Amino acid sequence: MTGITINIDPVIFRVGNFSLRWYSLIIIVAVLAALYFSWREARRLGLKPDDVTNLALWGIPGGIIGSRLVHVIDQLDYYLEHPRKIFGGEGQAIYGAILGGALAVWIGSRVHRIPFAKFMDVLAPGLIIAQAIGRLANIVNGDAAGKQTGLPWGFTYTNLDTYAPQGVPTHPSPVYEIIWDLIVLGIVLRLRGRLRPDGSLFIFYLALYSVGRFFITFTRVNNPWLFGLVQAQIIALAILLVTVPWLVARAHWVRKETSGG
Repeated sequence: MTGITINIDPVIFRVGNFSLRWYSLIIIVAVLAALYFSWREARRLGLKPDDVTNLALWGIPGGIIGSRLVHVIDQLDYYLEHPRKIFGGEGQAIYGAILGGALAVWIGSRVHRIPFAKFMDVLAPGLIIAQAIGRLANIVNGDAAGKQTGLPWGFTYTNLDTYAPQGVPTHPSPVYEIIWDLIVLGIVLRLRGRLRPDGSLFIFYLALYSVGRFFITFTRVNNPWLFGLVQAQIIALAILLVTVPWLVARAHWVRKETSGG
């Protein structure tokens, strides 16, 4: 057996019918980390941390719903055969969480009269931190298993309660994404306050994350959707087709206004 052996029980403990899973605990930690960093970012900019809380009360459920919805669409054949599992289980899709959460935050910003674009820039670093932490849950669960590999850092799962293939070394795709998330985080932190107008930092984060996600997905096992590409790659391309021209246009507007043109 080659690679790095992963023999972690996804369940921390069981008491009767109740069980606490690493997945749930890690996701809670990821959300709290995003909130903590966003509160600090709001204070740094002289904004109200309570506005972050108000938006989070919209964004978190919106992200959960969006994440589950996109996952179910991706695995539609399975859920048509098992409709009772649509509202249960741990399957999630990160793009659904980001886009569903952003839509819910926009609605919340209208309700509470909070500047949406400004606060999306505030939330961007916390979001990528949450994504990196959340991928630890995938490592434990084995539910984002990569393709089989002979590389020395491949993950070989041996716990029967995980979703990964047993005894077969696979690409540690969640680790690749954690590394990319941290790179994105470093760049986003470096660009804070430098991109104009408001909202540009969030758009840049979304574009940069999509570049990495597009290529990392080649190492994962997924059902092809179109032209041999899977759902996440198609969404990544769609996001890039929108965000890159948008960022270029925004930069042009800022230069034009600065020059008085």
